[in-house]
Amino acid sequence: MRWSGQAIDAEQSDALPGMESNSGFVRSVTTPEFAGVTFHEVLAKSALNRVPSADGSGTYGWTINPYRGCSHACVYCFARPTHTYLEFDGGADFDQQIVVKTNVADVLRRELGKPTWDRHPIALGTNTDPYQRAEGRYRLMPGVIQALADSRTPFSILTKGTLLRRDLPLLAEAAKVVPVDLAMSIAVYDDDLQQSVEPGTPTTPARLATVRAIRDAGLDCSVFLMPVLPYITDTRAHLDDAVGRAAAAGATSVMYSALHLRPGVKPWWFEWLGRERPDLVARYRAMYLDNTFAPKDYRRWLSERIRPILAAHGVGLGRVDPATGSMGFSDPSTVPQEQSIPTTSPLKRADPGFDRRLLRPVATQTLF
Repeated sequence: MRWSGQAIDAEQSDALPGMESNSGFVRSVTTPEFAGVTFHEVLAKSALNRVPSADGSGTYGWTINPYRGCSHACVYCFARPTHTYLEFDGGADFDQQIVVKTNVADVLRRELGKPTWDRHPIALGTNTDPYQRAEGRYRLMPGVIQALADSRTPFSILTKGTLLRRDLPLLAEAAKVVPVDLAMSIAVYDDDLQQSVEPGTPTTPARLATVRAIRDAGLDCSVFLMPVLPYITDTRAHLDDAVGRAAAAGATSVMYSALHLRPGVKPWWFEWLGRERPDLVARYRAMYLDNTFAPKDYRRWLSERIRPILAAHGVGLGRVDPATGSMGFSDPSTVPQEQSIPTTSPLKRADPGFDRRLLRPVATQTLF
């Protein structure tokens, strides 16, 4: 690991933002409650991340990541390549080697208190989930929420974690003084498939119950139907069931997009596909081998399929911020005609060795 062999006050210019000093490392922790998972507790210098827009517009957004890595272990997770910055791999390490910024709330409060802070909206959960299971142990989010509310900074939270329900009273109070956007990510509505492709996540019924709890607390809640898995979850039956159950839970809008596979994610996705759905490997190879995003024709087809379903259930289409991947803070009455599809991956440089690995015979045998 990048912080192994600690030396007091040692500096590394290529470390993650806010983690340049090796003296920020505190300890590594394992516990029977989280079998197979190691938590690396660190003291971060910065809590805020400035993120350039992926659509080439020159705009930017702000995010907070209390954790790096995620025990939800979603096979398709686009954030996997970011773990390579820490000299971990984007597969099992991403799921099992979790970095915890134990002082994130205190650092955030200091940053938000600076005279130069312009109260730009902040997104949480767009890289790794702030309500993954570790949050039950570390309780970082209450301090983060309070710091944002006290500074009158708008924020959004996207999560698969039902632990968000713990903080609903705090979120409801924050919403009285600052815009708060909440969204649950619920992509798969087949129980067996959900446990296969997202093995560390709460069940779909549990997440839908969390949507209902958010609505009962008087807050809006969007549902991210992301990603739609080609030839797996894009049937009319699955999409109708998904939108219908989201609407029944009280979702105020639904956002959807087809699976995209960024460099560094493809090996792990194709490993799962070859094991669980070998009949689809050739089709996925044709769609994604040379592409990050699904082909335009497929995206157009998906739009034509799902929009009548949304209309039938009376659910509006939400807007995704191109900079952070969050809900944005757009006028809810404005429904875009087409979702923004970036042409280049903002994580393109995260795993420069992917193309070389693809050429190795073992990779060819394993992935395709």
